[in-house]
Order: sequence, then C-alpha cells, then structure tokens
Amino acid sequence: MNGNLKALSFKEKMKYQLDLAKKNYDCYLFLAPFGLLFIAFVVMPVFISIFFGFTDYNLLEAPGFVGLQNYQKLLVNDEIFTQAFRNTMIIAVVVGPLGYFASLMIAWQINELNNVLRAIMVTIMYAPSISGGAIVIWQYIFSNDSYGYINSFLMSWGFIQEPIQFLSDTKYMLTIVIIVMVWMSLGAGFLSFVAGLKTVDKSQYEAGYIDGINSRWQELWFITLPSMKPQLMFGAVMSITNAFSAGAVSTQMFGSPSTDYAAHTIINHLEDYGGVRFELGYACTIATVLFVMMIAINEIIQRLLNKVGS
Repeated sequence: MNGNLKALSFKEKMKYQLDLAKKNYDCYLFLAPFGLLFIAFVVMPVFISIFFGFTDYNLLEAPGFVGLQNYQKLLVNDEIFTQAFRNTMIIAVVVGPLGYFASLMIAWQINELNNVLRAIMVTIMYAPSISGGAIVIWQYIFSNDSYGYINSFLMSWGFIQEPIQFLSDTKYMLTIVIIVMVWMSLGAGFLSFVAGLKTVDKSQYEAGYIDGINSRWQELWFITLPSMKPQLMFGAVMSITNAFSAGAVSTQMFGSPSTDYAAHTIINHLEDYGGVRFELGYACTIATVLFVMMIAINEIIQRLLNKVGS
C-alpha cells in the first residue's frame, strides 16, 4: 500500500492515514506530548508572527490592522533592510556551501581514524560552535591596535606602519563576519555527517569495487553520499540556519548597528525593531520574510540533494 500512495487522491490518502492512526493509536499517544509542545512553541508562534506582521503593534497598545503597509515599507522604502538583505545573502551564499562542504570533507577524513583519535578530533572541531566566548578570540585577532595578532604580525615584519582598523573600517567587516561564520560552521550538521558515515554498510564498498569503482571520490559519490541522504538533508538545514543567523557575530564583533550598516544583517534588523524600538508588528514582518526565504532556499537545497548519486 505504501508504494502506491502517490497514485491515490488526496481524499484517499487522508482516509488511509486516518485508518493507520486508528490502528496504531498507542504510538500516537506516545507522540502526543512532543506533538503538543511542538504545536505550542513552534507552529503557533509562526502563525502568530505572521498575523502580527499585518498590524501596527508596540506591545503596550492593542495591535491595529494595517494590511500590507509593513511589507510595502520593508520591501520598497526601507533602505537599511535592502543593505541587510544584501549582506545576509552574501554571507549565506559563501558561508552556507563552504561550511557545508567543509563539514562533510572533515567528517569524511575523521571517519578514517581510530575510535580514540576520532573522538578527540570531533570534540576539537565541534567545540567552536558551542563556545559562547569563542568570538572574543577573533576580536583579539582583528583588534584595531598594535596588540591585535594580525596587526602585530604585519607591523613586526614591516608590511604596514600603522595598525589596520579591522573592526572599524567598513571594507573589512563583511569579510571578517564570513571568516568567523565559516570557523563556527562545524556544528550539529558536522555531527550528523560523522554519525551518518558510521551507518554506511561496509559490504556496499566491496560490491562497488567489483562493479568498477576504483577511487575514493567515486566511492564517496556513488556509495557514501547516497547512503546518508537523511544526514545530508539535516546538515543542509543546519547550514542554512547557521548562514542566516549571522547577526550575533556582527553584533559582538562590531556592535549594533555596525558602522554604516556594513555588517548589518536581517537578524540585526529584526533585533533592532523588535528589541530596541519595540515596533513588534514591523519586526514580525521582517521575521516572516526571513522565514519564507529560509523555507524557499531549503526547498531548493533538498531538490539538489535528491539528485546525489541518482
């Protein structure tokens, strides 16, 4: 029956799902607590945010319906959002793919180590993504004075005479955010790759050698990646989420807002209106646009990953 679900009409699919739920009601009872929490803290906030995006709401007064005015202001009249959108897309286009493939390649190499070395290397690689104070290291590296590591090195070797203002000069800011974000990109997606590589059936490699696979890259493309598609999907989602959440890095490195909004992202714009100005209706509009962007890009990435090994 499962193989013929695509051939059924929507009504027939719903009837089949309801019959399946009645037959396995005990399973759904166990899932109910998680389902209720997911609806209460994930699904409902999304719909509430979409609703408030059509209102003028400042937390102290009752929301007033304004229709599409917030969206018109955001997409047509808000020049800072245009800058934030541009910066966010540049970060996403560079950090997303680069962090994703770096995570996959590093996990692939670590998988060849013995158990002890693998555990040590995974810990070392994963640590930056969970260390809240890790960005402080980069502040010292790019410090504006002569005590900054980069400035100190360049001045000691005679490349420059005065310290470069890395954290103040707008032409360096976005590049620094990208460097830090790539360094922090080995997070949950990286762990999923490590776990996925351990689930690949070793007998498939032996069959592949018989069928003519004669290099590690062919082995990766035709056997390893198709065998870990769920982990690839999860890693893609986490990579997208990481790339679009660069606001914290920008704030910690350059303050909020950054000079001339050079490193201003959509997350920074959202925090500005939601947490500083308390224009929550407009902030919900920004959140909705960001949500739609992430869903659209996630769908594109999943379609591309479905072609891996096919």
